[in-house]
Amino acid sequence: MSVELNTVYVDKIAPIACPSLPDTFRMIEDQGASACIVLHQPDAEELGDVAVALGLHELAVEDSAEGHQRPKLERYGTTLFVVLKPAVYHDATEEVEFGEVHAFVGEDFFLAVVPADPRGPQAVPRALQRMSGKPGLVTAGPQAQLWALMDSIVDGYLPVIDGLEEDINQIEDQLFAGVAGVSRRIYELFGEVVAFQRAARPLVYMIENLHRGAEKYHLPVEMQRRFRDVLDHAIRTVERLDTFRQLLQNALTVDSTLAAQKQNDDTKRISGWAAILFAPTLIAAIYGMNFTHMPELQWTWGYPLSILAMILFAAVLFVVFKVKRWF
Repeated sequence: MSVELNTVYVDKIAPIACPSLPDTFRMIEDQGASACIVLHQPDAEELGDVAVALGLHELAVEDSAEGHQRPKLERYGTTLFVVLKPAVYHDATEEVEFGEVHAFVGEDFFLAVVPADPRGPQAVPRALQRMSGKPGLVTAGPQAQLWALMDSIVDGYLPVIDGLEEDINQIEDQLFAGVAGVSRRIYELFGEVVAFQRAARPLVYMIENLHRGAEKYHLPVEMQRRFRDVLDHAIRTVERLDTFRQLLQNALTVDSTLAAQKQNDDTKRISGWAAILFAPTLIAAIYGMNFTHMPELQWTWGYPLSILAMILFAAVLFVVFKVKRWF
């Protein structure tokens, strides 16, 4: 485990960087301070020690220790347990990578546990340190730190959305250009969009639930405004993802239609050439039976005329199929 951030706020104003977690817990208990702590990849035992010191509920701690949680917001007494999914778009591989951040928000502490964050281990501390120059947010306590974390993650969705949009635009061009492998790319992108929806859509309900409990849990008016701003960004993200999903479903339909049309065209070509070859084959087969009483066999021009008939039959059929656009 590494402690990426450990800051204590005395009277919710003066930030103090603490050298150790025991000192932090002591200040919370003795001086009524509030703490902001970020733990990167703690094991179950280390997380358990912190949980005991902060009085975290065992079910929330168990979920955090196991990882691989869906985005959610749960309340255990006066403590919130929040699971968020940061995302990063890799332009080189044209793929979206998702991480996982768990936040425990109490009356006098904010604890972020980071099992994995594709943005890097300092992404969460940087998001929380933005509050240091905003006294109005610092005095709001741990709820403001939850806002800072949510805001940074939702803002990080924008370049991912832009990357996916560029990929979808390329697919639309490739569909009618007959580029090989476009079907596979559509399926891959569809899977990434669905995974992104699972990460982003729950944020809307989570923030709406925070608003519904704003008065009960004493959420300051300024924080309500800021959470509404995050909610607006989350809704726009979800709406764009819904659009992407519909576009990819349409692309799958078009791709299937084009594939069926190509198969139909290939079948027409094969059938046309089979019909063209059938006529000369039939004539040649008749003469190949070696009948001795066929008068045309005695003609001087009998053989050339039979060859000419084969060519004429084939040419007429070719013209007919060409007019019908089988070729």
